[in-house]
Amino acid sequence: QVQLVESGGGSVQAGDSLSLSCVDSGRAIRGCAMGWFRQAPGKEREFVAGISRSGANKYYVDFVKGRFTVSRDNDKNTVNLQMNSLKPEDTAVYYCTASVQVVMLPTTPVNYWGQGTLVTVSS
Repeated sequence: QVQLVESGGGSVQAGDSLSLSCVDSGRAIRGCAMGWFRQAPGKEREFVAGISRSGANKYYVDFVKGRFTVSRDNDKNTVNLQMNSLKPEDTAVYYCTASVQVVMLPTTPVNYWGQGTLVTVSS
């Protein structure tokens, strides 16, 4: 069974970079599309990026395109989110997700959630 644990959150300044990692202790993500969501204080949870089972297809929402990069290593059961040029509006709890579907898009049903990791960006 998929069991997701995120790490890498923290407090940074605007313009800095941060890398989030997600490990599946259940070693089952090879059969899952993976993604990252985030939830800012007082706001609804929103999709950020997704990557297909093989890693060949990636999807980003407009507000992170060119700044964030999602990647995965199925042999290591990990998914990463590299975040560059961070902005204060990127402040949120970031969640790693997994879906039994082939690709992860904003409308793809999510089957598994991590516990989240907090990213705080100050101006």
